Amino acid sequence: MDDRELLETARQAVDDSYAPYSEYRVGAALETDDGTVYTGCNIENANYSNSIHAEELALSKAIEAGHRSFERIAVSSSKRDGITPCGMCRQSLREFCDDDLRVICENEETPEAKPVVYTLGELIPNTISPETLE
Repeated sequence: MDDRELLETARQAVDDSYAPYSEYRVGAALETDDGTVYTGCNIENANYSNSIHAEELALSKAIEAGHRSFERIAVSSSKRDGITPCGMCRQSLREFCDDDLRVICENEETPEAKPVVYTLGELIPNTISPETLE
């Protein structure tokens, strides 16, 4: 599966989102080191701080299945606006993923444009890690 296919899988996960308040639907597709892909979508409620984020849902499914090594995550929104994982999701990903985890996002120009690719380390320098807690 290439980056565009993983992003398309994240786009499909957007359809399962539940976002009646913000109407901002998000989907994510997380690929493990063995090529298994787990998806997640945002599920919000009136108290946004208790909403479930797409990236964290995909990550929790993978962890529940016993995975601890990940290659890439793709993130898409209903607006296809170049969304990247939020700060909370970045910290959750950092707990289980290395800095070189590839983060594939929509290109803000057009859906057909080449996806934008970051590394987790580029998105979250200086995050809390097990080493910083020692």
